[in-house]
Amino acid sequence: MENIVIRSLCERRSVRKFQPRQVDEATLKEILRAGTFAATGMNRQAPLIVVIQDPEVRETLRKMNAQIMGTPDADPFYGAPTILLVLSDPEVRTHVEDGALVLGNLMNAAHALEVDSCWIHRAREEFASEEGKRLLAEWGIDARYVGIGHLAIGYRDCPYPEARPRKENYIVRV
Repeated sequence: MENIVIRSLCERRSVRKFQPRQVDEATLKEILRAGTFAATGMNRQAPLIVVIQDPEVRETLRKMNAQIMGTPDADPFYGAPTILLVLSDPEVRTHVEDGALVLGNLMNAAHALEVDSCWIHRAREEFASEEGKRLLAEWGIDARYVGIGHLAIGYRDCPYPEARPRKENYIVRV
């Protein structure tokens, strides 16, 4: 009998076109809760999760991210109404790995709750900038925090992506 957790992990895909409707609050809370239970080095819990649903703040991040990407008119968040930004404390040696695990938990929890997602990069560059530092100050977050990644979440407005074949040499046994 196939395990439901394993099946969910194997079936999750990144979605790149979202409906404008927000994820309901109870579902969002469950996704966020799962993110806070990600493994972290020595349980230091270096990451922070910032929930962005305000259209103006989302637009600010869209512009910043698109500019870094080199396509200023693009929407790197694919229309997702909610962005979960993961930041981490660089004074913790495992801050990048810890933040990546939080993003992984968020993606897998979203999928398990029938919410779609896509990990978006360039958060590091966004929050190393003066505008990024200004946003951190506005949000009451210490300026030392660095961007790890964004998770665009919502409900897809496209067919569910097919899994690509796994490469032959993915696993090496020694």
